[in-house]
Amino acid sequence: MPAFSLDTEQTTWCAELRTLAAEHLKPLAERGEPGRVNRPLVAALGDLGLLSRLFEAGALDLCLLRESLARVCTEAETALALQGLGTHPVAAFGTPAQRARWLPGATAGRAVAAFALSEPGAGSDAAALALDAVPDGHGGWRLHGEKRWISNAPEADFATVFARTTPGAGSRGVTAFLVPADRPGLGGEPLDMLAPHALGTLTFDGVPVGPDDLLGAPDQGFRVAMHTLNLFRPSVGAFAVGMAQAALDAALAHTADRPAFGGVLADLQAVSHRIAEMATRTEAARLLVHAAASAYDRGDPDVPRRSAMAKLLATETAQYVVDSAVQLHGAAALQRGHLLEHLYREVRAPRIYEGATEVQRTIIARDLYARHREERHREERHREERDREERLREERLREERLREERLREDQGHPVDRKEPAP
Repeated sequence: MPAFSLDTEQTTWCAELRTLAAEHLKPLAERGEPGRVNRPLVAALGDLGLLSRLFEAGALDLCLLRESLARVCTEAETALALQGLGTHPVAAFGTPAQRARWLPGATAGRAVAAFALSEPGAGSDAAALALDAVPDGHGGWRLHGEKRWISNAPEADFATVFARTTPGAGSRGVTAFLVPADRPGLGGEPLDMLAPHALGTLTFDGVPVGPDDLLGAPDQGFRVAMHTLNLFRPSVGAFAVGMAQAALDAALAHTADRPAFGGVLADLQAVSHRIAEMATRTEAARLLVHAAASAYDRGDPDVPRRSAMAKLLATETAQYVVDSAVQLHGAAALQRGHLLEHLYREVRAPRIYEGATEVQRTIIARDLYARHREERHREERHREERDREERLREERLREERLREERLREDQGHPVDRKEPAP
């Protein structure tokens, strides 16, 4: 893995993003209702050009964007991420008509998007989803079932919805549809979650969809989902790194000034060593996130494994760093309204959504064992090829020896026909 560092232009952009978040986005976030879509905040993201940048950016820029916002205002980061998650399938797989209808409003922050994959019985095992797409006999389908823990539901203006069009086919029987919010039979309600994210349910009671609503080809929706998640998965790690850095900054400032035992908390080795560990883990997670994003932008073949590693390490690190910061602050961090109380509720969710920690470990392990098998097969093929070449060489030597013997016989010289030693 090559060494990685940001250039001056990137670090300057990150600083500008933090300033924008503090001056323009945080005040709007504070006026929003927890757990509901904050339309003024989404519109401000559009007005500042961050949503359009989101759809133009590569994976690394997306990570820098999400980390910078999360460090200052997690609500703004989440609003941006949820908008991107729901809109990316339209940008990447939509027809010209779909893109013309929805992308201008989505990038301006006027149309709110949802990404409807998870179900009550299909979370991490997305290939097991059961929302039925029943043929209507006229070239379209009727959707029946429920989606749960859906971004921006039920307030979104449109949703990328994944439904089963071929029963019993696993991931090969899933189709992606673009479903406007005004379709008959579509309902839902908001959910009260631990973190104040805009999540809810979507219910489908015979919701009509047709060929014009397809995102990609029928039965190819799992590809749409994985393409989206592979792009966003490293940036979930970036969100986590942003929260970890915010917690580390708060803990560093607090322990440097807080009087304790005739000095300050930072004078205690147990405290300063904890700060050092928090900083080291945060930087390691950041570098792994950047490496995974850069691999995605280069088109490397091992992006799923790298993305899983980045999300795994970053989200687990953020949990550790935020918890440690709470411990170093003491009871003050447990009060409602404290930054760390807010981060403590925020930091738990990323270890679950877009592939839980255990799923990331499974992805990593499967890839490692698959690579191990490929390497072993490659070595076996190389050994077989080497043995074959050795046999051919020995055969050529025998043939050369026989030619020499025949030549000697033809010239009347005696020939010793002893068999060569085995």
